[in-house]
Amino acid sequence: MLLALDTATQMIGLALHTGDDLIAELAWRAPQRHTVELAPAVADLLTREGVGRDQLTALAVATGPGSYSGLRIGVAFAKAMASALRLPLVGVSTLDSAAAGTPQVSGGLIVIVSAGRRRIVAAPYQWRRGRWKQRSAPENMDWETLIANVDGPAYLTGEISAEGRAALAAAVERGVPVTVAPPALRLRRAGFLAETALLQLAEQPGTYSPAQVVPVYVKTKDSP
Repeated sequence: MLLALDTATQMIGLALHTGDDLIAELAWRAPQRHTVELAPAVADLLTREGVGRDQLTALAVATGPGSYSGLRIGVAFAKAMASALRLPLVGVSTLDSAAAGTPQVSGGLIVIVSAGRRRIVAAPYQWRRGRWKQRSAPENMDWETLIANVDGPAYLTGEISAEGRAALAAAVERGVPVTVAPPALRLRRAGFLAETALLQLAEQPGTYSPAQVVPVYVKTKDSP
């Protein structure tokens, strides 16, 4: 049984996955409340599903990009829990887990997470061998830069603010070939984080020591 946790942004996501079935999944907004809400929510989820901590076989956590405090809280919690239970801990890119929940579409995929202060972190993906693969490293940018860099038909998913939706709508009117995923598909789900981690465990066997998992922050190009 794998427990997945995502606190990378204002959303918190939790999931329990047996490897064959996703048996529980939660997602809710918790701006500035990750520290208060995460531990009780994990305990409640395990109790509600009748899963003892001794039944867990692995943990997975979103490692970023995302907000500084959200990532720090989630990664620290997952590392402490995995260490206490002597379980492997799989770190999963926030962008990869969001991409995993997107069906195959024509053209490329761009996955976005909020970076705060009207900035975003985005990465392009392409469909290869039945799944989305990151085409190049994520970058910290503004909406105008993202739109200017679109080099062909692109499907956008992830955290798209009201400002972003307005900028993208204006871009479409100018003929920029972008399509925005509907809100339900843009929601980053911990179930896909769990399945990405399970795939990683199967394809890349290893110890997955909690000590090796660290948050990933993507700064602007001119940041020190």
